[in-house]
Amino acid sequence: MSSSPPAGQPVFTADFASTEQWVAGRSWAYPDGGPVNPRDDKLDHLTADADHSRSGVLRATRRRDGLWDAGLLTTEGSSEGFEVRTGDILEARVRLPEEIGAWPAIWTWRDGGQEIDVFEYHPDNPDLLELSNRVRGGYHYHRDPGIRPGGWVRLRTEFGASSVVWSVDDVEVFSDGRGVGRTWHAYLIVNLSVSAGRYHPVPDPATQEMAYEVRDLRVFRPMS
Repeated sequence: MSSSPPAGQPVFTADFASTEQWVAGRSWAYPDGGPVNPRDDKLDHLTADADHSRSGVLRATRRRDGLWDAGLLTTEGSSEGFEVRTGDILEARVRLPEEIGAWPAIWTWRDGGQEIDVFEYHPDNPDLLELSNRVRGGYHYHRDPGIRPGGWVRLRTEFGASSVVWSVDDVEVFSDGRGVGRTWHAYLIVNLSVSAGRYHPVPDPATQEMAYEVRDLRVFRPMS
């Protein structure tokens, strides 16, 4: 089933270089705002270094202490403080990483939860995107031969009150029948984590850097 173009006005167009839109290198989705989150099986050491996030290329680089300097951007705490809310539609294009251990994601967060995963990806499962509603439960593992390390993917997520709907490359792939409720709202996060080995392999010892790219991230809001 093909998805239709979003109805409504664009209320957010990502400019990753903007310090008014995005805060780099910290998030309250991590304990104490970061920089590390080992309880979530991550080797991340969040960094505000612009080269790790501000171009829309999210990078992770190996540190001498065994962790990885990892790029993360969030609208939480920014001067604009943009939040996605019920009924909004997010669209983006991403170039998936190639390196084992890379863990890219676009997701939402607020006050210890409100998490909807627009996508997560692990190159050890090369044809699979993870799509999750952690607000009311529900997830889907979407497999497609067109999904591959280094490939481009178009993403579309509608944050409906009674169902969150995901489309990949202009095709609807999952409607969870759970939704987010009528009053939901949350901040955006774009980041590249690094797997610590519990659920997905750690990076190869020879790997020193990994990256993925986000382009054309926009949020549309239906006209009332």
